[in-house]
Amino acid sequence: MSCSFKKYTQLNYELPKKTLSWNMYGAGTENIGRDGEPEEEEIGEPRADQLLVRVDAVGLCFSDVKLIKFGKDHPKLYGRNLSTNPTRVGHEASLTVIKVGKDLRDTYFPGQRLALQPDIYKNQISTAYGYTIPGGLTQYHLMGPEVLDADHGAYVIQAKGDIGYAAAALTEPWACVDAAYTQRRRLAPKTDGVMWIIGNGSDASAYTFSTYLQHPKKIYLSNTAESFQQYIQDNKAENVQIILTQPMKPEDYAAFSDSATGGDGFDDIVLLAPLSALAVAEAAKQIAFRGLMNIVSGKALKEKVAIDAGRIHYHYTTYVGTNKAEIASAYGEERNRCNLRENGTALFVGAGGPMGQMHVQRAVEKKGGPGTIVATDISAGRLAVLEEIIAPLAEANGVTFIPFNPAAADIDLQDFLEQETGSAVVDDVVVCVPAAKLMEDSAMLLKPDGMLVFFAGVPNGTSILVNMNPVFLGNLQLTGTSGSTLRDQEVIIEKTVCKEMDPNRSVAAIGGLEAARDGIDAMMAAEFAGKILIFPQISGLPLIGLKDLKEKYPTIGDKLGPNNLWTVEAEQALIQKFWCGV
Repeated sequence: MSCSFKKYTQLNYELPKKTLSWNMYGAGTENIGRDGEPEEEEIGEPRADQLLVRVDAVGLCFSDVKLIKFGKDHPKLYGRNLSTNPTRVGHEASLTVIKVGKDLRDTYFPGQRLALQPDIYKNQISTAYGYTIPGGLTQYHLMGPEVLDADHGAYVIQAKGDIGYAAAALTEPWACVDAAYTQRRRLAPKTDGVMWIIGNGSDASAYTFSTYLQHPKKIYLSNTAESFQQYIQDNKAENVQIILTQPMKPEDYAAFSDSATGGDGFDDIVLLAPLSALAVAEAAKQIAFRGLMNIVSGKALKEKVAIDAGRIHYHYTTYVGTNKAEIASAYGEERNRCNLRENGTALFVGAGGPMGQMHVQRAVEKKGGPGTIVATDISAGRLAVLEEIIAPLAEANGVTFIPFNPAAADIDLQDFLEQETGSAVVDDVVVCVPAAKLMEDSAMLLKPDGMLVFFAGVPNGTSILVNMNPVFLGNLQLTGTSGSTLRDQEVIIEKTVCKEMDPNRSVAAIGGLEAARDGIDAMMAAEFAGKILIFPQISGLPLIGLKDLKEKYPTIGDKLGPNNLWTVEAEQALIQKFWCGV
């Protein structure tokens, strides 16, 4: 193979007869590989509709840990017998096309470099790469319609310019981070959906619904005033069906929802002047996948509401509201923002982990981003690494960066915020650790028009208590995202090529193929503050933190950037030494 790192399309080397793979045969790291080692497999020739790809780099992700922990019980494996039908982890992958099946030669060519979007759907069923489809912890594999002809076409993106192998692999987690601040929620009633409007039985306010009444195909009305029922009848679209129900109490909501929707839940629920937190909580349980609740009230609830934090993250359940009698005023992007407030104060909880670092870096580098960033982590080591990476970047961008370790402080976070920023509440809170109590506590730190982002997912059914009054009285945002799209990843590649961002800042450790299981163990033990990158084509490189490279491998370490930043030049030196045998 040519060892000129920038000439990615040169493939004049002899393809091995076999590939080494870390296949997964069950739950637990002990079931990855055979006897603690990768195993040899035949490479095979591509069919007419397949590519043979070389795996150049793989980022290890904490989502892999969930797969390793649950094995066949992971929801994306659908009960698969891994002992006879193994999979492979590794969904953050950078690939090079080696051979092209005859039916694909108008689209792909040998030497073409690809980043992969693993969140694949086939016939609207999740068949993610690194889960249902065996992932990247191998040297070579065949790739066909399961990736190249799924619901959204091909789930691969060309790696443009001189973007390195590590950076290309990391465009996927970076796309997930960036996607957390793009509008994923539905902010209007669903077209042809099923809506449920619930009154409180004694409220006779003159509500209006000047737009959107033409959207649903069916509207159920419960406990609403006769005047409102007549208003809906007079203003609905001709084809919209109106169904009046018997009066019901909150404890009746679940049975009614099952009967009316077959257990799917309502696409839209409108609550008019709810009298209790229980009424809101029971109605919220009846929201459909990607459903929306609109709370319309000018009167505060006396108690916090129990809501499902997992569904906000995984199901994109949406909560909007208004204190006006015009129901439609709750909807729309103008009222419901999704990005961090310009020149505001943003708090990142669990900021020292790999994904937390990415969120903080994005906020610091973002044009029109927050003016003050507070980053918390209970690991002194991780927080120190974060400060080392982010503080110079923040200073260069005119952003105030404030790290805080709540486990080591003699002051609580809210008092610390007051002390450092002059306010005990912030504009935005991003929770980067899957902890329900942290999510619940974080909601208390927001301004009435703040935004709470659940980036880390807790299981569906995880209930937290939230003061919902600011949702309808003050425009509070509760958001969460899971995964990314092809377009999200394309945006990250474009930003990387244009030098607007650098995914390499996230790299904390590297290793060759044999180090993959050590890398998984290190990730599970949180040994490194940033991302671990495995280079499957490299043999003989143990897992090593970037800070140790200069001592052990000076020809590589000398090419690192400030604060041991991974660079394209360091990656070239790595390839020169280990891949090319120099």
